[in-house]
This record gives sequence, structure tokens and C-alpha cells, in this order.
Amino acid sequence: MNKNYYAILMAGGVGSRFWPVSTTEFPKQFHDMLGAGSTLIQKTFSRLSKIIPPENIFILTNESYNDLVLEQLPMVKQAQVLLEPAMRNTAPCILYASLKIQKQNPEALMVVAPSDHWIEDEAAFSKNLQQCFDFCQKENALLTLGIQPTFPNTGFGYIEYDKSDVNPIKKVNQFREKPDYETAKGFLEAGNFLWNGGIFIWSVKSITEAFEKFQPQMNELFQQGLESYNTESEKQFIQNNYEKAENVSIDYAVMEKAKNVFVLPATFDWNDLGTWGQLHEKLDKDDQNNGVINAKVVMENASNNIVRSDANKLIVIDGLNDYIIVDKEGVLLIYPKSKEQDIKRITALANKL
Repeated sequence: MNKNYYAILMAGGVGSRFWPVSTTEFPKQFHDMLGAGSTLIQKTFSRLSKIIPPENIFILTNESYNDLVLEQLPMVKQAQVLLEPAMRNTAPCILYASLKIQKQNPEALMVVAPSDHWIEDEAAFSKNLQQCFDFCQKENALLTLGIQPTFPNTGFGYIEYDKSDVNPIKKVNQFREKPDYETAKGFLEAGNFLWNGGIFIWSVKSITEAFEKFQPQMNELFQQGLESYNTESEKQFIQNNYEKAENVSIDYAVMEKAKNVFVLPATFDWNDLGTWGQLHEKLDKDDQNNGVINAKVVMENASNNIVRSDANKLIVIDGLNDYIIVDKEGVLLIYPKSKEQDIKRITALANKL
């Protein structure tokens, strides 16, 4: 196993569209969302550790989730858990982790991966990741894994690559924001658009040079703490300075500005499990396309529903079609799947009660 391989596992999100299971106190990456026997963060760590030394996997998360990380990943040491004292999107935490890793190993190659995605073909994932590491070993490149689109999804950003590029890893023309339906259909018809899955691969040298060029103010802020990284004073520096960083994504801060951006069209199946509907796609279904997690159910005149209960209780449903039914402690959610994007708003209303 290559000691120069590192990973940043992003585990700070809240997953508010999975309310009431996912909450601010216990977000979705720490849940076994599919009833598979492992939580999403456990599955992601296991997948990465097949190619990356476990001691080289760093978990970036909010400081309030520190205990959850250590409980679910007992093989991880506290020094591998990088705690964000404030929510500042993905660019600041990636820069912080990159500088910390660079100080430890200037030859490092690293992957940045969300902790809450579902990938079934882990062998294909490992093969693609190895391709990316090999490319970044030779090239000064900022590389991303693009997901082959299967339908005109309006909830993802897209990556447009050079259609004339016959190489397996292709030059990126531009990143495109979440489109409307007609635009998304046009992307699929064009054939050179991929979903932006938020998985990035680069050398620490390439990414730190990119931050220096495109985000000089942020770079200067985190460079001030360089002497403290990997020492006892690191935590205090981050506590005092992290919230001063601009709240900005890595896409906007670096990837959309850089010219040395490449993409590998992924060969593995992928689901970002962003909504109950996307979770429904990954579940085994009955002959009426109902997906069930944990619960015992009796269904009549019911189709295309997703049902989840933490209590293994009996749930009886008649006459519901295309609904989300979730029973969790003091909350019962019965909500149309067609309106699942509104769950984030409903969560905010419910939290006021």
C-alpha cells in the first residue's frame, strides 16, 4: 500500500433532506441508511482503506461530531479527525487539510471524498482511483471523478469535457451549474457531460499552488498556522482563525478558475443519497415498487413508497402511492415523494415547534 496516498473524508454535512432520521445532532453519514449493517461513513472509510493506508485517512467534520466519528471508526486516532469550529463550506477545510498533509508528506497524493455517497462496485471505484493517482503522479493536474448521467437530473452540477479528447482522462472545458430540465436533456444528448460527484484527486503540491494562485487571502490565513500543524498548538490556531475564512466551495474557489482541470468518467455505479427518493432507488422493492427499511409492513393499494422505522414496528398502509413514510421516535413523516425537496423547509418549521 502506497504510503504517499492520503484521503480527506468529508463528514460535516447535516443531510437535512433526510429528516427526521438525519438531524443536526446525528446527521445521515452516521446512519445505516439502507439497512446494510454499516453506516455511510463506515462504508466510505472501508472503501478508501482498500487503496489508502488507514492512518493516512483524515476525517473532516464539525467539532460537534467528534465523538460520533471516534465511536463509529474506532481504528481512527484523534489526530486524524480534523474539527471545523465553524461551517465554511468545502474550500477552507480542504486547504487546511492539504497544508497539514503537505507538512507531513510533501510527496502526498490525495483524494477528497464525501462520506455519505453509496458506491456498490468498490473494485471499480478502487481501479478508477488508482488511475487518478497514477495520472496526478505524473501531471500537475486537478482531477475529478465524473459520474455518467443516467437521466436529465436537475439537482446536480455538470462537468463538460472536451469531446475531441480520446484519452481516458479528459480535459475539462467548464463546470456547469444545476440546470433546468430542458438544459439537462441537452447535456445528455451532447454526450460530453458528466455529473459532478464531488470527488477530487490531486497532489498536495498542485492543490496548494492552486489555492496560492486563486485564493491568496485564504491561503495567507491558513499559511499563518503552518508551524502549528501536526503539533499541540494546531487546535488553538484553528479555533482562533478558522471562522475568518470565506464561506466558499472548492468548485467556485478553485476548480472553476483553474486551467489544469481533468475528469475521469467513472465506471462504478454511484448514488449521492441526497434525498429519500434517491434512497428508494437503491432499495430492494416489492412487486409494487415499495422499498422498506427495518419495518414490518402490510400494504394494500400502495405503490412506489419508501417506508422506514427504527423500531421494527408493524406499519399498515392502504391507498398511498409515491409517498415517504418515516417513523422515528417522536416524529412521523408522511410526505409526497414529488415534494421531497421541500423537506428541508419543513424541517426548519418543525424545529420551531
